[in-house]
Amino acid sequence: MKRRDLVLGAAAGWVGAAAAGDPRAAVGWPTVRLLDGRRVGSADFAGRAVVAVFWSTTCAFCRRHNRHVERLHREAGDRLFVLGIARERDPALVAHYAARQGYTFPITLDHAPLAAVLSTRNLMPLTVTVDRQGRLVQVIPGEMFEADVLELERLA
Repeated sequence: MKRRDLVLGAAAGWVGAAAAGDPRAAVGWPTVRLLDGRRVGSADFAGRAVVAVFWSTTCAFCRRHNRHVERLHREAGDRLFVLGIARERDPALVAHYAARQGYTFPITLDHAPLAAVLSTRNLMPLTVTVDRQGRLVQVIPGEMFEADVLELERLA
């Protein structure tokens, strides 16, 4: 049995709470700044599935998990928007860490506004999926196996 199957039931219980209302309603994406200075918001996510991962540079589980997230980002290309949400406040620290790890997926430090609309659960890594209609699908706590992360491409 895949890890995704084990956590799916638990994650489903968080969807309604994380969406702060009707779980069928679209996520109200805030505009956030990426490490490279670009801003992304609702127009960038419209019609696209999103995999967002809350993580930290000090989390060993996140490091292993994000290797799989990076592979998902590279394999899915433009079909899926992969977004890393770092807990740190120092952009230079996060940029250096991301470069050292080989991460090419977009990363933001705007944790609070994204947590408000995706999930207020305070654990890492935390993977959140949003479908092409902009609806919250899953909130998956903890490190995932590579096959389970790569399976998220099905949202695209």
